[in-house]
Amino acid sequence: MCGIVGYIGDKDALPILIDGLKRLEYRGYDSAGVAILGDDLHVVKTAGRIKDLEERLKGTELKGHLGIAHTRWATHGIPNDVNAHPHFSESKNIVVIHNGIIENYLELKKMLIKEGKTFRTETDTEVIAYLIEEFYEGDLLKAVQKAISMLEGSYALAILSKEEKDHFVAVRKDSPLVGGLGKGENFIASDIPAVLPYTKDIVIFENGDIVDVFKDKTIIYDKNLNIIERTVHKIDWDISDAQKGGFKHFMLKEIFEEPDVIVEAMRGRVKNGKIEVSELDFDKDYLKSVNQVYFVACGTAYHAGLVGKYLVEKYLGI
Repeated sequence: MCGIVGYIGDKDALPILIDGLKRLEYRGYDSAGVAILGDDLHVVKTAGRIKDLEERLKGTELKGHLGIAHTRWATHGIPNDVNAHPHFSESKNIVVIHNGIIENYLELKKMLIKEGKTFRTETDTEVIAYLIEEFYEGDLLKAVQKAISMLEGSYALAILSKEEKDHFVAVRKDSPLVGGLGKGENFIASDIPAVLPYTKDIVIFENGDIVDVFKDKTIIYDKNLNIIERTVHKIDWDISDAQKGGFKHFMLKEIFEEPDVIVEAMRGRVKNGKIEVSELDFDKDYLKSVNQVYFVACGTAYHAGLVGKYLVEKYLGI
C-alpha cells in the first residue's frame, strides 16, 4: 500500500510531509518522494527508505508552504528513482502522487503517444499527470474532474499545478484518503496517524469525492463538481490508538485488514489471467529448478505459513 500526505498552510511544508510519511511507514514501501511548491515547483524522490530521501534532501532549499509526499509500493514499473512518485506531466506544470492502480493505463498511454507525447517512466501514475495536462486550461479542479472520468481502477490522488500556488486537489476512489482540518492549514493523508499530531478534526472522504484544499478551507465536490458535505470527526485517540485504526489491539487490526492487504499485494501483479512479477527477475529455467520453498514466520504468521506450505505442496507439487 502506498502512503500519501499533502499539506498547505503557513508553515514550512517539508518537515510536516516527512513526518507524515514516517507515520505511514507501516503500510510498506520501496521508494519515497516529495513535491514542494514555493517560488517554483521542486520534486525530490528516490528508491529506498525515507532516510534515503532525507539524505537526498540534505543541502537542498525546498522552501514552500504547499506540498505533497508519497511512499510507493511498486505495481507498474520496477522500484527505482525514475518510477518513484511524484510524477510530472510532460510540461512539468502538473505533478501527481497516487495510491492504487489504473487498469486502463496502457490504453490511455497509447492514445497519448499517438498524440505525440513522450513518457519518462513505466508507471500508470505518469499517465494520470499527462491526462490532467491534456484538459488543463488554467483550472486544475476542472482538469482533474475531466481526467478522472477516463480512469478505470482504484486511486487516491493528490495533484499540484505550479501555476496555482494557493491550493491542491485530491481525489478518492476505492483507495483510502482522509482530510485533516486545521486553523490556517489543511492536510490530506492515506490514514489518520499522518495528520493527528497537527489536528484532531478529521474528514473521511468517500468514493468519488473530489477535494479542493486551500489553507483556510477544504471544499468537497461530487463528480459533477456539486459541493457536498462530509462529517467532521473529532478524533480523541492518541497516536498509538490511531495506528490501531479503532481496534482494541494490532492483532485484530491485522486480521480485519487481511482482505484489503491481499488485494493490494495483487495489484498490478495479475494481468490477463497471468501472474506478473517482472521486478523479481526470475527466469523460467530458474523457476523450474526450484524444488523447495521455505516459509519463515513467527506468531500468528506461522499458521499462515502452514497454509502457504499446504497450497505450495498441493498446486506446485514440491
